[in-house]
Amino acid sequence: MLLSLPNWLIHISSSLEWGIAAFLMYRYGEMIGRNDVKRLGLFMIPHWIGSWFVLAYHVSGDDIPILLDLSETVNLLGSIALLYASIGILKTIESRNITNIMAISGMFLISGRPQSYMGEDIFDLILQISSVVYISFLVTLILIKKKDPYILSGLTVAGFWFVLIFISVTVFFMYLATEVRGFPTLSHDDLLHGSAESLLTISNLMIILGIHRQIKRVEKGNL
Repeated sequence: MLLSLPNWLIHISSSLEWGIAAFLMYRYGEMIGRNDVKRLGLFMIPHWIGSWFVLAYHVSGDDIPILLDLSETVNLLGSIALLYASIGILKTIESRNITNIMAISGMFLISGRPQSYMGEDIFDLILQISSVVYISFLVTLILIKKKDPYILSGLTVAGFWFVLIFISVTVFFMYLATEVRGFPTLSHDDLLHGSAESLLTISNLMIILGIHRQIKRVEKGNL
């Protein structure tokens, strides 16, 4: 296997954290009687499943690339599901705001295909479309926060946004590992790989702590 023990612990931790966040979001929605928030928790599950495909890919020694392709496909479905769930929470917002969200998505999509170090096949396109959809989801979270400052914790929203930092650093580290340090892939550079993945662990922890804060507020009757 390419990953060291600390790197494995980081990967497994980030996956488990996302699963915990999905469970807590569903529980939080139950506590406040909001089916739309419960739906957001349920629709976090596809991304959690995608993370296990990535783990399986690393278990194979990165020798079964279809597992990574499946992860990218599942993550696209997951991003679409998250966007759908967040728009559901925004159902009381004027329809023109929803139109603005889709317009922003279109701007990202037609703004040009960035250089990628993840390949040039259909799955590379899937990955980039997934990023566009996820960014649209992030925009809806900001609108939700403006419309109802109490429904989601600011820390949770920040955690979802922090995923963009993880993605950006990962792409940059891919370049460093393959073009500068001479490794075949990022997975072969254990230091950079683990450092990038640790950012995902941080973002997931932020999401968890934010939801936990909301649950405590409900229990104390402060929400």
